[in-house]
Amino acid sequence: MEFVFPPAKRTSLAVFGAQARFPVRRIFCVGRNYAAHAIEMGNDARAAPFFFCKPADALVANRASVAYPVATENLHFEGELVVAIGQSGANIAAKDAPGHVWGYGAGIDLTRRDLQAAAKKAGKPWDMAKGFDRSAPCGALHPVSQVGDLSRGYIRLRVNGDIRQDADLSDMIWSVPEIIAHLSGFVTLAAGDLIYTGTPAGVGSLVSGDVIEVDIEGLDPLRISID
Repeated sequence: MEFVFPPAKRTSLAVFGAQARFPVRRIFCVGRNYAAHAIEMGNDARAAPFFFCKPADALVANRASVAYPVATENLHFEGELVVAIGQSGANIAAKDAPGHVWGYGAGIDLTRRDLQAAAKKAGKPWDMAKGFDRSAPCGALHPVSQVGDLSRGYIRLRVNGDIRQDADLSDMIWSVPEIIAHLSGFVTLAAGDLIYTGTPAGVGSLVSGDVIEVDIEGLDPLRISID
């Protein structure tokens, strides 16, 4: 097959303690999946889950430096558990969802909060607030065979060593199996898909020079800096 220009290389993530890499297909993100965060953003904590997407090439590897993005004056951090899908499926029952999970990682959903607020007010999509370049840092992935099915354990985010977010994975409104069940009712999930599962309360602004670390119990910490 001849292409009009060379196709982009497939985005991939490191696998903790291994030479193999995990090829990434799509990135789905869950909005408002911790009650305290939903409340701090002025929303109903009981709402059903909803989803938005980031492009796969928005991924940023562990210990990377991220330039402060253009078109914003209010860049926010959101620490999240990332689920890596290893088996395809549609309309997956929650009881069967764990069998579709390949592994887990620590992630950050970087957000241009001022753009998001303006989009919300105007009833417009969030794409440019969420899906911009280098907006999806993610640490090395751990296979389920290493860490089991993560349903509880601390999730903490630090900025320059100070704890800004501190919660437990069990605080999620919708568990990982429930998220997979909901999402697979809209799209057929495929091996290589990532799901960012939502962020706890405590989100806040970043400035150039900040160092951000997400630490989730049982996983390799994610650490990035903002240039």
